[in-house]
Formats: sequence, C-alpha cells, structure tokens
Amino acid sequence: MRPALDLLNAVGQMAAGDVVDLGCGNGAMAAALRARAGGRSVIGVDASPAMLEKARAAGYDALQQADIADWHPRRAPGLIYSNAALHWVGGHEVLMRRLAGMLGKGGTLAVQMPHQNKAPSHRVWLSLAEELFPGRAEKMGTPGVMAPVRYEELLSPLGQFRLWETDYYQRLTAEPGSHPVRRFTESTYARPILAALDEAERADLIRRYEEVMHTAYPVRGDGTVLFPFRRVFFTLTV
Repeated sequence: MRPALDLLNAVGQMAAGDVVDLGCGNGAMAAALRARAGGRSVIGVDASPAMLEKARAAGYDALQQADIADWHPRRAPGLIYSNAALHWVGGHEVLMRRLAGMLGKGGTLAVQMPHQNKAPSHRVWLSLAEELFPGRAEKMGTPGVMAPVRYEELLSPLGQFRLWETDYYQRLTAEPGSHPVRRFTESTYARPILAALDEAERADLIRRYEEVMHTAYPVRGDGTVLFPFRRVFFTLTV
C-alpha cells in the first residue's frame, strides 16, 4: 500500500468534483480516498466484474465497469487517481492528455505506475524468450510505460506538473525450488509472454530465467531476496 498512499499524499488541495479511483481493483484505496474527499463522491472504475464485486463493500459511492481506454466520466472530476493500473493500457501519449482533458478547473490527475521494465527482473523475460523462441512472444502484451521525460514534455504545458521516481525495497520469499523474483513477476509482467508458449517451452524459459535471477538477485541464506522495485509518479493540476 505504500506507493498508493505516497501518491495520494502528494495530491494537494482538491478542486470541486468527484474523486475517481481509476483502475480501483478490489477497492483497497477506497477508505483512504474517502478520508481525503471532503464530502465529494468517490467513484471506483474497473474493467473486471470480479474486482468490482469485491470493491462493493469498500465504501465507494458508485462503481462503474469500463475499460480505461474507453471510460469517460459522467461529470468533470476534481481528482482522477490511478494507482498501478495505467501501465496495462496502451497509447499513453493519447491517454494521458485525454484524462487531463476530463478534469474540471483546478482538477488533478495523479498517477503511479511500475517503472521496472529495464531491470533484470523484467527485461530478461523478453530477452530470453526472443533468444529461445524468436518471434513467439511479443512485447506488446507486456506493461508499457514511457520514459519519464516524455510525460513531462507531454503534460507540463497543461498545468502544474510534478514527476518523481521511488525505489521500494521488498523482501521476497518463495517456496523451495523457485527463485523469489520469478514467483513475483511471472503472474504479472511475464504473464503474456508465458501465455504465448506451450508447457514444455514455458518450463524451459522459466529454468533459464531462474539461472539469471540467481546471479542478478542472489538468494540469502534464509531463502529471501531484497528486491528493489521502481515506480514512477506524477501529478498534474490543470
């Protein structure tokens, strides 16, 4: 929860209008957003019916099922807050300006996304897949985040813009026989890569990946890894 709360804490005075939790998932941030909302309606938006079902008990005033790429608010929000969701949505050059254009006067767009694609934990999945199975696994299905400077160039002309990155260190564990970083990444970043392969190919890729991870992220005597995970943040107040 720390990156999510760090993003919310960076939001200054809110303008009039709804607070939108864009990509709300199971509603983990609903209570914190409500505490900051000052009586504004708090609306959760997610594409997953299963996640929205879990979010129903979280305390939103309304829930909307929608793909983020197609979503549009019913009225101009005072805050569009998106924690760890927009990296799964393509076309950021269009998307970010589109979201900013939805805000009411003085409204804020607050975004946090993983920015780990160039770290060994992530790029090795793609490099090994291309080495072992050329052309089989495409980058297009993996999370897409632009270089931070591109967000600054794109959004700073629209208002007050702040941009920063933070490395969060996580102690990862895994069951015996698997590297903790593999277990951490295979169900998120690596999912579309592994989905493109058959069972034997997946096993081969995982075996090779784990060999590299033992060098890049040595496992301690207690079986854990101290894993740095970078996230990029920005806020734009129009």
